[in-house]
Amino acid sequence: MTAAAWHPVAASHELRAGENIVASFLQGAELALWRTPEGAPQAWDNRCPHRSVRFTLGQVVGDRLSCAYHGWQFQAGSGACAGIPAHPHLSPPRHVCVKTWRVAEAAGMIWVNPVADSTDAAPVDAVPAGWHFCRTLTINVPLASLPGALQALGWQTQGPVWGHAGLQARALPLDAQAGMGMLHVWTAAAPASAEMAALHAALRQLRASAEEMA
Repeated sequence: MTAAAWHPVAASHELRAGENIVASFLQGAELALWRTPEGAPQAWDNRCPHRSVRFTLGQVVGDRLSCAYHGWQFQAGSGACAGIPAHPHLSPPRHVCVKTWRVAEAAGMIWVNPVADSTDAAPVDAVPAGWHFCRTLTINVPLASLPGALQALGWQTQGPVWGHAGLQARALPLDAQAGMGMLHVWTAAAPASAEMAALHAALRQLRASAEEMA
């Protein structure tokens, strides 16, 4: 499926180039996800290093993020402070920099790698060619409880991913938070098709079964 260090954090369609900032979470860290006007995805710590205000309250200004509090701007790619509107002639302080995360885009999702020195390749082979992201399903059970529920309903493990041939689907189980797991689901089924309806029904059954088993 994917190198172990990479984690999906948002659907690609949620990020509009040069427009919005999306909040997400990874291993307890709060992220600010956005795209440059050219479409390059960015994953940053969701706190301005100046006064710790969330970047998700700010705005995208060209290839920079602007904090909502004092308007300080930070550069895509590096996270370095690139401008202070209240002092336009002042050189930005070099020590003020946003923590950035390694980011990739594949299989209809934004992926983040939290391991600073990881050499894992980007998750370009996440799902078969032609498949697309379907949905993220949250289930009120610990992650450890999901394999039993998946197996009981005909899903088969393929490394970190679970597949269901009859449903043309694959699912990646991950921790959401304490006592809650989630599944990112991909499929070959066309939107609004009978196959897609069957998959959504199966996912509802999976959630109910897993929560009953817990």
